[in-house]
Amino acid sequence: MSDSLFWHRLQFGFTITFHYIFPQLTMGLALLIVVLKGMGLRTGNSAWHDAARFWTRLFGLSFAMGVVTGVPMEFQFGTNWGAFTARTGGVIGQTLAMEGIFAFFLESSFVAILLWGEKRVGPRLHFAAAVALLAGSWLSGYFIIVTNSFMQHPVGHALAADGTMQIARLAEFVFNPWAVVQFFHNQAAATVTGAFVVAAVGAWWTLRGEHAEVAQISLRTGVVAGLVASMLVAFPTGHAQGRMVAEHQPVTLAAMEGRFDSGPRAAMALVGQPNVAERKLDNPIELPAILSWIAYGDFSANVRGLNSFDERDWPTNIELLYFGFHIMVGLGTLFIGLMALASFLLWRGQLAHQRWLLWALTLAFPFPFIANTAGWMAAELGRQPWLVYGLMRTAEGGSPTVHSGATVFTLLGFAGLYFVLGVTFLALVAVEIGHGPRLSHVVSASGASTTHHA
Repeated sequence: MSDSLFWHRLQFGFTITFHYIFPQLTMGLALLIVVLKGMGLRTGNSAWHDAARFWTRLFGLSFAMGVVTGVPMEFQFGTNWGAFTARTGGVIGQTLAMEGIFAFFLESSFVAILLWGEKRVGPRLHFAAAVALLAGSWLSGYFIIVTNSFMQHPVGHALAADGTMQIARLAEFVFNPWAVVQFFHNQAAATVTGAFVVAAVGAWWTLRGEHAEVAQISLRTGVVAGLVASMLVAFPTGHAQGRMVAEHQPVTLAAMEGRFDSGPRAAMALVGQPNVAERKLDNPIELPAILSWIAYGDFSANVRGLNSFDERDWPTNIELLYFGFHIMVGLGTLFIGLMALASFLLWRGQLAHQRWLLWALTLAFPFPFIANTAGWMAAELGRQPWLVYGLMRTAEGGSPTVHSGATVFTLLGFAGLYFVLGVTFLALVAVEIGHGPRLSHVVSASGASTTHHA
């Protein structure tokens, strides 16, 4: 790998990893805000609306950060990946444009109504705005995932005479089966992130004895949503994603599991260290035949190992791919266990009195971000050495006239800027959590205005 290509990859990897901290939170919060506002309309309890307003403010902060950190990536397609953009722009440019024209403007328009228009539009239209915000947020995610899915499993395209890729069958491209599966898996994972953050703040307020009613609502909503979403990440969405990888990228599946030799009744590795030099998995603890069932629905199915593929087609960093995948799976399993225990105690009416578990929920909020990052690393490292799987190698996609020094310089600039943005975001979130939910003004039957603090 050339020095310039390495730095191009590192810069894009850094910027997209930092950027995705925010969309996963906004997509998760968008769904929970709809739930909170819907419950407020259904029950007539203003505390649900107080909770929705609080989380809408945090949504707004995260949305703004997502916009600021996402813009540089659009430019990097041209500055760092010129050859890739020239060959594939006729395909991926369509969904990137659709994301901006349809989804982003829908999302940004209705977040303004949610933040500042409640008194003007009334509760029912405000709820409709929340639904529109959810639609825009998730539609934006779908278009981005369609773009990525073309790189993972290219369909619906044709090669022009000049070697560029053009859309030939729009419906096949937009409804790529890889995109559909990946979208539901990704959105469930984003909901886990939102739910854990909501539960963490509710648990923190409960520990401090603050904002009791909104704290209870946030804690209950976060725990229940976290359990449901964590289970959906594993099954059926994660299972379907595994089947998709096994069908279309079998070499990636072998690398994810550190599997070098082919054979039936393939074991799933719980722990171990891939030893690429000796082509084996060191110190493995495995579940017999489980990988065969996950990949092909048959415990006796043959699963190919890395040794059965040309080494030129192996993922370029098998160790990082293996550990990224196992970190995602391991954390996902822990999420199910934590939220199942919290849900059981919530059902028993004991959760608010279990301080150790409240502390666990409070401190658990960073881990879905880690799991999502590890999952995306596994997906993108698994695609290597291809930019567009089977059609264009990563080594062919860089901008040959942009040298490594320029890329390193801008990467350092991004790192410094993003550090400042990250600290600013955390400070603003801390201020909002410290302030808590705002007051709700309720008009009594006599016409007097009273104030209810959740």
